Amino acid sequence: MNRVAIPLAVFGALLALPLIGLSSYTMHILVLVLMWTTIGMAWNLLGGYCGQVSFGHAAYFGVGAYTAGILYFKLQISAWWGIPLSVAVVSVFAFLLGYIVLKLRGPFFALATLASGEVLRITTENMGEFTNGTLGILIQQRTWIEKTWYYYIILAIAALTFVVIRKLVASKWGYYFVAIREDQDAAESLGIDTTRYKTIALVISAILTGICGAFYTNYMGYIDPHIVFALHDISIITIMIVMVGGVATEWGALIGAGIMVLLAEWIRAIPGLGASHQAFFGILLIAIIIFLPNGIVGDLPKITRLFRRARA
Repeated sequence: MNRVAIPLAVFGALLALPLIGLSSYTMHILVLVLMWTTIGMAWNLLGGYCGQVSFGHAAYFGVGAYTAGILYFKLQISAWWGIPLSVAVVSVFAFLLGYIVLKLRGPFFALATLASGEVLRITTENMGEFTNGTLGILIQQRTWIEKTWYYYIILAIAALTFVVIRKLVASKWGYYFVAIREDQDAAESLGIDTTRYKTIALVISAILTGICGAFYTNYMGYIDPHIVFALHDISIITIMIVMVGGVATEWGALIGAGIMVLLAEWIRAIPGLGASHQAFFGILLIAIIIFLPNGIVGDLPKITRLFRRARA
């Protein structure tokens, strides 16, 4: 019963939030939290459940963002069409990239995915006639000024992502993902086509991340290679969100995204510390690894016991 009741309660609460008259800034923060929650859930499917730690999700985010941006920049078509089109574009890109990088394991896979984002960033910078290079793409005709509809769109994307990943994890594919994470050689000895299922996890994870990239283009109204292909601001933050919230947990991405977005805004608001938020994130990650290696959600029983001892 709780498997249905809790998600419905959370979704209902999030659905009602704009109705209580929140400020534009608060709505902006909520939009970012939901966007990063979706990206975190996407990464968790590949890195948490399938055990393929990717440092290259900026590549999928950027491809989705530029799919929407180029539609507007080159074809004068609404960038919103970039959301459904990004599904096809990102899936093809992820499949081709997966054919190369999924032959590698462990740190070699991580480094290969990291390089993919950097290669795309440099390529996008140098394809000026097609991507407008380092000048980026500006969406001059924004659909809405007020943020409520953007909030509901990203909430729908996040809810759909949650349902898709929950169904996948509970399916036969989900068991194969976990088997690959625990011991790939043993999984292969049992007849599991590990390359096939790693590719499936990668493509689905990439598609969900690319959709967020296309949404980001429409929401922010401007993209450039340094923003959407950024290693530290996209790929690393995505991993930190999942690590803080809890790897291979249903609610870890939401908790981690909330903490990371609020912490980033709080640090930027402190005079003289705005540019050093990455250092604080590093300290937080070290503390999480040492004291809560399974993240806040994963180590919730440990946290609960500590609070009970403190009260006693």
